Amino acid sequence: MPELGFRQIHLDFHTSEAISAVGAQFDADEFADTLVRAHVNSINLFARCHHGWVYYDTPGFAERRHPQLTRDLLREQILACRARGIKTPLYVTVQWDHYTASRHPEWCVIGPDGRLSGTPPYEAGFYRLLCLNTPYVDWLKRFVQDMIDTLPPIDGFWFDIVDARDCSCWYCQNGMIEQGLEPSNAQDRRRYAEHVLRQFQRDMSAFVRARVPNALIFYNAGHVGPRHRPLIDAYTHLELESLPSGGWGYLHFPIAARYARTLGVDYVGMTGKFQTSWGDFHSFKNRAALEFECLHMLALNAKCCIGDQLLPHGKICADTYRLIGDVYAQIQAKEAWCTGTTPLTEIGVLTPEEFDPAIERHRVDFKPIMGATRMLQEGVADGARYQFDILDSQSDFGRYRVLILPDKIPVEGALKERLEAYLQNGGALIASFASGMDAAQTHFALDLGVTLSGEGARDLQGNLVRGREHPGNAYVDYLVPRADSAGFDRGIPHTEHTMYMRGMQIAAQANAEVLADVIAPYFDRTYRHFCSHRQTPSSGQIVQPGVVKKGRTIYFCHPIFSQYQTKAPRWCKQLFFNALQQLLPDPLVHVNAPTGLIATLNAQPAHKRWVLHLLYYIPERRCDEFDVIEDVVPLYGVQVRAKTGVEVKRVRCVPQGEELPFVTEQDTVSFTVPKVEGHQMVELTFAD
Repeated sequence: MPELGFRQIHLDFHTSEAISAVGAQFDADEFADTLVRAHVNSINLFARCHHGWVYYDTPGFAERRHPQLTRDLLREQILACRARGIKTPLYVTVQWDHYTASRHPEWCVIGPDGRLSGTPPYEAGFYRLLCLNTPYVDWLKRFVQDMIDTLPPIDGFWFDIVDARDCSCWYCQNGMIEQGLEPSNAQDRRRYAEHVLRQFQRDMSAFVRARVPNALIFYNAGHVGPRHRPLIDAYTHLELESLPSGGWGYLHFPIAARYARTLGVDYVGMTGKFQTSWGDFHSFKNRAALEFECLHMLALNAKCCIGDQLLPHGKICADTYRLIGDVYAQIQAKEAWCTGTTPLTEIGVLTPEEFDPAIERHRVDFKPIMGATRMLQEGVADGARYQFDILDSQSDFGRYRVLILPDKIPVEGALKERLEAYLQNGGALIASFASGMDAAQTHFALDLGVTLSGEGARDLQGNLVRGREHPGNAYVDYLVPRADSAGFDRGIPHTEHTMYMRGMQIAAQANAEVLADVIAPYFDRTYRHFCSHRQTPSSGQIVQPGVVKKGRTIYFCHPIFSQYQTKAPRWCKQLFFNALQQLLPDPLVHVNAPTGLIATLNAQPAHKRWVLHLLYYIPERRCDEFDVIEDVVPLYGVQVRAKTGVEVKRVRCVPQGEELPFVTEQDTVSFTVPKVEGHQMVELTFAD
């Protein structure tokens, strides 16, 4: 497989037929030379867009050639880039294609309500979805063959909008019935949707590989997660579309990246140069934001890709590529310490995404994994910066000293056996709320030192209140850490702390240790009885254990990770870190810095060194819709302690080459980084 470039561009070109003179101002030399000056070494170029138009002289699909296209645009782009050593994978839309959906409604996804899925006929947009279980797939193969036959040798294919869809079209209904599934059952539709997706991707990849054996192949769905594991053989690599200002936010990329890097393939992070998201013409992201987004990719072992959109006339924007070039010059200078790296991690966090019943991923509840990621990335100001991966039930648990099961990890069958074996072999585990229970939440399948003692309160409509937020904080309780809990109360006053989401009703086993108690309010807030503006205060009455330790496991009865993602109560994070301290007292990295600093540690075996990344960029909510980064605030005198286990020969700030004095004590090295201005890498080189 060709080596992935560190400095990529994804060049959108979704162009309406109502715009004339498409490509008329394109200049091949200007285009490619601008990319070279911006340090770009790979660019995704458009063969077919969401409007359904084709941007090269196609003999097989002449009716699809953009009606206003003035030249053989794609061919000229490819040849100019190739002459300068820039790779050119080709973009092909798959499930959004306005031309095809308009002319072949029988190929479209039909929702369970019988309606076409996506953009209604009298709204602007090309978002009607095409079903991958229809004759459309045969048409798509013919189009791929046309590209192979017509264009210069192809570096790869970037297939966009390829995902499992909840479809009830004629083809899908009959396919489900043939497989013994019930089309009216949502979970049967999910199973069949994933079957259709896998069948399409494996079939298309085999089709491509038979014709272009070394082609890069990627299928984009806007997110990479556990559903990619069974399909990983259909990909040559992964690309993580994640525009923080475009709806993904700043937490999405680390969640996707920390999972993707466990799958054994190379991967690319993707952001955009836009102020908001795709199609935001003539807008520019703040340089500090673009720096952080790309440097965060390096810190998490990814290559970099920045999204842009070529204007219809085809003239490349020099100002855009001055911005991109400023950032990519930094990336190029740092690549030597980011090539061939592997993350050094000590904690594995299982993602509830794998167990969520939603078919479309935008309906998945990401709060538990977002809260866990947020807590672990933040750390504490004068303490551990935990190194962690995000896992699924098939991951290698033995690599991690502690596993975390946030809020909603059902434990049954093979997963139960694997977790029990992990604990028997000396592992440690933290679980919260419904994690460790069976899928129906009737009992604890994993021995966490607790039993379910009841189902808990119900609201006036008869719904269980546990694990949910309620208007006015109507159903809360309170947590008080015990003073005799071996440090679990560190940094926490011995008083009630609000738990905004009611937990599981539990009892502790006789051989378990209670670390914190649950205190009831005087009553729950309803129209019948209420107090003040929000939740009813504490009654002072202990009603059950809140946090329980047994052996190498600690269980929180509340959904602390979802609660932290929703309201960020610092006491939830502090209690979680206190639990981690009991199970992992000697983590790899300590950094004395504000909690906004991200620290990641990577190994570079070929050079016998570790590389520590320190990033300090602060996203701020300066508008209603998303966070922005505008300022870079330097930090001075950042103290670091790293547990290396082997002799350290040299510590340097790189790429500057500045030698740092260091002190070694047993298996730990300590040093001070004089200045972190946005991003600083520190190289720890080991003796032979």
